[in-house]
Amino acid sequence: MADSQLVLKRGPIRSTWLRARKTRTQLVLSRRPRRRLGTLRWCGRRRLRRRLLQAQAAGADWRESGCLVSRAATRRPKSAAPSRAPAAAPAPRGPASLPIPPVRPAGPGRALVLLPLEQGFTFSGICRVTCLYGQVQVFGFTISQGQPAQDVFSAYTHSRLTINAVHYSMPEKSKKEMKREARALLRSHLNRDDRCCLMKNFSPLCSIVMLEQLKTSTVNFLVSHPGLSYVFVQESPTFQINSEYLALRSVGIRRDKKKNGLRLTESALSAMEELVTVSCEEVDGCPVILVCGSQDVGKSTFNRYLINQLLNSISCIDYLECDLGQTEFTPPGCISLLNITEPILGPPFTHQRTPQKMVYYGKPSCKNNYENYIEIIKYVFSSYKRESPLIVNTMGWVSDKGLLLLIDLIRLLSPSHVVQFSSGRSKYMPNLTPDYVDDMDGLYTKSKSRVRNRGFQLAEFTESLEFADEEKESPVVFTGHKLICVQSDFAFRKTPRNRESHNKVLRDLAVLGYLGQLQPPVPKPLCPLHGLTPYQVPFNAVALRIVHADVAPTHILYAVNASWVGLCKILDDVRGYANGPILLAQTPICDCLGFGICRGIDMEKRLYHILTPVPPEELRNVNCLLVGAISIPQCVFKSQRGLEGTIPYITTDYNCKLPGASEKIGARETEETREEKVHPRPKLYRKIN
Repeated sequence: MADSQLVLKRGPIRSTWLRARKTRTQLVLSRRPRRRLGTLRWCGRRRLRRRLLQAQAAGADWRESGCLVSRAATRRPKSAAPSRAPAAAPAPRGPASLPIPPVRPAGPGRALVLLPLEQGFTFSGICRVTCLYGQVQVFGFTISQGQPAQDVFSAYTHSRLTINAVHYSMPEKSKKEMKREARALLRSHLNRDDRCCLMKNFSPLCSIVMLEQLKTSTVNFLVSHPGLSYVFVQESPTFQINSEYLALRSVGIRRDKKKNGLRLTESALSAMEELVTVSCEEVDGCPVILVCGSQDVGKSTFNRYLINQLLNSISCIDYLECDLGQTEFTPPGCISLLNITEPILGPPFTHQRTPQKMVYYGKPSCKNNYENYIEIIKYVFSSYKRESPLIVNTMGWVSDKGLLLLIDLIRLLSPSHVVQFSSGRSKYMPNLTPDYVDDMDGLYTKSKSRVRNRGFQLAEFTESLEFADEEKESPVVFTGHKLICVQSDFAFRKTPRNRESHNKVLRDLAVLGYLGQLQPPVPKPLCPLHGLTPYQVPFNAVALRIVHADVAPTHILYAVNASWVGLCKILDDVRGYANGPILLAQTPICDCLGFGICRGIDMEKRLYHILTPVPPEELRNVNCLLVGAISIPQCVFKSQRGLEGTIPYITTDYNCKLPGASEKIGARETEETREEKVHPRPKLYRKIN
């Protein structure tokens, strides 16, 4: 009798488990599935959890009818009767486990996020952020209620960005009045049910942020190339398909883990606080902040965060770019001076801007041509007006001659503060104290003894600089600098083997970001580069120069065709030549107004076909084309839409044994050699007489 009763009890249990597996809609787990859950392996639990969450998103709530018990709780004797005791109340969450900020859909392509104080929302993707209530901070820039929306780009190539709720001044209102004000702001964005659900978690000092879908022509151009669609959002299987996931997906972003977000050390935050304080004080004038350190320690991230912090207090910051390989606002291979007035909320390829002064060096490294590198920096730095703080970004090459070159820069630029990064993974670098800089010989400058409490003059440098009238009367005296050491715990996975390929990807993205300015504004569709109309430039209107290698005059046009060219302005008058091309004997130090692609050469009409986003009024001043080692990304040649038949400038019939075919050109030898094998620039499909 007992056996028959036991069989009758197990019959419905088995059918319930089968029904849960097949239909997945009525998810009431009985005793036997609970015991079976305790014996499942990790992959089985993961599969069951995915099915439960998918069914929950479809409308079934298995948590109201049953609960999953742990493996230890299922290990009870078989003869024991099932317990009917009520489930214990969940333990209250402590400060270690903060609640997840609720996200509610606010219409097509929009979502609202409620952020309690000192909580963050880490995400990947692009969106437009508007603070509806309270105050938040993104990458160091503060967005308050009533301020304009900001475009935020959180890419997989860099640390994910986080929207953090920060403390703001409390109005003299009661909690009930604040909730009434917040509810009134949400009335135009959420329906009643979502509004009530969101307001249940409302508390004083909360912030409410609206995330909107953002589409730009530059981003659309970037992700249109195969292999680059992963840059902002990666499609991966998820185990939690709910209303939050769908709302964020409609915006174009997805929630990311907090550990993938940006994390700054205490020394970095302390250095930023000191530099912001110094920059806001009128007594100290305009500080010159030089940031140095080895590769992959977070110098560029520190610069972006510092610029955003400064823009919270002052209106503009000057930025001197001295890193040729990883430039911030221009394509690679440039030394530039910019005036920054808007926050930087993304990687470099999302904010390509027009500099105040720029010179095209033509290579991603200054090796084998240090003197020209120093002269270009002096030429660009002469345009600094000393009306706002200046941030100087330097290269990550700080060993051997790179360290001596850095000492020359410190002497020539005379910064008031030197921020030196160090890491346990980076190579040893001595502390660049004022005494150390004075006692060490640079690559081109000699050591100078500095008397305590007195300055030293650099006559050979100050003669080449242009100062204001009131500054010319008194001699320029450099009183040394203050060294700020920052210990970096920047997490990176780059090794010497894959560092070059990673940096090459970032340089290609910067070039593509610049070419994205050629696209029509949204919502117009993208236009392939071969479908755009180029400018026609006569041979006798511009001079030519190959800056990274010696090329025979008979092969100049082969090197120029299908190349990345700098559009420059020289002081010499190139007019008066009948035919052309006009060749320069040496590389000039001149202003660069922009860049373009020489997409063809017409030998009959003697014309260059240049594709560039530089406006026509600026192109009238261009009289020189400089060609360097910076190449056009291969995806531009191989992945253009609408091409039929043979792709121009692409060939597999190439003999690498020819003289110069695999020769090391420029500083990045292995990279340039590999690039020449894939895309040989001298190969020309147009006959040149």
